[in-house]
Amino acid sequence: MITYVRAARRSWREPRRDPYWLAGAFLLAYAVLSLARYRRMETLSWDLGIFEQAVRGYAHLRAPIADIKGPGTNVLGDHFSPIVALLAPPYRIFPTPVTLLVAQAALFAFAIVPITRVAAHLLGRRQGLAIGAAYGLSWGVQRAVQFDFHEIAFAMPLLALSLEAVLRGRWWAAMAWALPLVLVKEDMGLTAAAIGCAVALRARRDPARARVIPCAVALVAFGVASTVLALLVVIPAFNGGGDYGYWQKLTGHGVHGARHVPPGVAIRTVLWTLVPTSGLYALRSPLVLVAVPTLGWRLASQDEHYWGIHWHYSAVLMPVVLLALVDAVARTRARTDGPRWTRACAARLPAAVVVAALALTTTLPLGALLHWGTYRVDARTVAVKRLLRKIPDGATVECDVPPISRLTRRTTVYWIGDAKGVTPDYLTFSLRSLPSGDPLGFARALHPTANYREVARAGGYVVLARERGSGATWTGS
Repeated sequence: MITYVRAARRSWREPRRDPYWLAGAFLLAYAVLSLARYRRMETLSWDLGIFEQAVRGYAHLRAPIADIKGPGTNVLGDHFSPIVALLAPPYRIFPTPVTLLVAQAALFAFAIVPITRVAAHLLGRRQGLAIGAAYGLSWGVQRAVQFDFHEIAFAMPLLALSLEAVLRGRWWAAMAWALPLVLVKEDMGLTAAAIGCAVALRARRDPARARVIPCAVALVAFGVASTVLALLVVIPAFNGGGDYGYWQKLTGHGVHGARHVPPGVAIRTVLWTLVPTSGLYALRSPLVLVAVPTLGWRLASQDEHYWGIHWHYSAVLMPVVLLALVDAVARTRARTDGPRWTRACAARLPAAVVVAALALTTTLPLGALLHWGTYRVDARTVAVKRLLRKIPDGATVECDVPPISRLTRRTTVYWIGDAKGVTPDYLTFSLRSLPSGDPLGFARALHPTANYREVARAGGYVVLARERGSGATWTGS
């Protein structure tokens, strides 16, 4: 085993319960934040509704149809993320979007256990807790929690467990935990391949390298092949269009306003990834290469949503960079040559990154937990919820973002303006989005063959109901 691992074992005592207590605290924090946002209808995107529709399909042993993406759309034809089917059993018992939010909180929080455990194993108990807390407070994780729900939540514990095994020299466990990443999302096969590269690099001095390195190379090939197969065969087969729908975001063809990432934005994203989480010290570890595939496709894209730091795309980078920091610090501490001040600085980095994370949290989502307003639901939101209850269970509804997650549990929901041949029973949308201020005129523009009447309006929203006998209802699967 690597020398610094032996030194850490002799000098430090591993905590047994600390990682679990820390994970439990962050599970509570993430869940409270997510549920508070859900109660206040502060949904940022349609993704929570899309995933609930897909999980509901799995829960009832049906195809994962997400009508929000278009009537009859199979989500496996959009992104290859069959791992979300694991949420089907709890969702069948608790059929609500809250189930998805709590599950995501648990997945994010569980990653703290292997991160803290291996950091304490190599650096000591206090430094291990600092690294675990720095992950829990990291801006990438907080942004992902704020983003309601996304399949990348499943990647977090898998990455943490796999990289923990790499740092401990448990090569077979590292590769085993990396394999399921190909089921999280189509691009994660490249991340699994990067872990295979890390194993091959780290196992060169292991006596068992004759068996380990060929398997690591096989993992690289498997990860790359899985991504290629998903992009070129599996996803096109499920969407029926014969193509991967996100190619244009790389090429820019047909995308309004598409442009290459400005150099300043790319540098800022890379610095945000590396500086608050490691002070750039993670660059001293080969583990940082595991972050390259995710950063690569984001910065190669011509869609500016992928470039910055405001969505969920950076979450998977947080365990990678922090464990690369652990590796780099442990390596520095184990060296007997070189200036003493470098070892002293490295020893203080875990404390520095958790202090940085705490300071940034004042402007990040978890900082809202310290404000009483986070737990209050204002009168306008109460009025909108009451308005949405006028839509009966089992109805078909076309709506915009805020009502989606309040309706997917009990109705069939379509995205406003993208019902594609469906004439829904109800429409509900924000009046502020209407330049004309005429909701019935907007309804006629959407569905010329149907007549709608206004049921009620409240909190800046309106509910329209289709008159009986008007329009035609789509009957596809």
